[in-house]
Amino acid sequence: MAINKNHEFEELAGVKCGVVEKNVMPERLTFITALLEANGYTVVAVPTPAPKTAPLPKTAEPAADLPLPPAAPETFTVGVTDYTFNTINAIFGRQLKTPGGKVISLAYWQQKDTESNDELPYFQQQP
Repeated sequence: MAINKNHEFEELAGVKCGVVEKNVMPERLTFITALLEANGYTVVAVPTPAPKTAPLPKTAEPAADLPLPPAAPETFTVGVTDYTFNTINAIFGRQLKTPGGKVISLAYWQQKDTESNDELPYFQQQP
């Protein structure tokens, strides 16, 4: 059980992991994996289970007339084998670095900036 919403862990692919993010698209998965592995973490990513849907009501109409629901995009749950890992603490505690050695900023983590600029505090940055 998690301490709070910001400190989740669960079993991914048979390994107890600290959850980094859920419902991650493949492009974001590539970014997060490269970043965390450069910081010495072992990353585990598993496909997110399909959402549970309510059963369709039985009708007299044939099934061929009903439109098919749109396919959900494939997403992933990303975790690290260090189950004490907390994303918020790692970012604001300045524990994560880019492959170039710069401290990761929140904007860089969220992929809003292409380069990490940690000299300016996040609360003084303009949106």
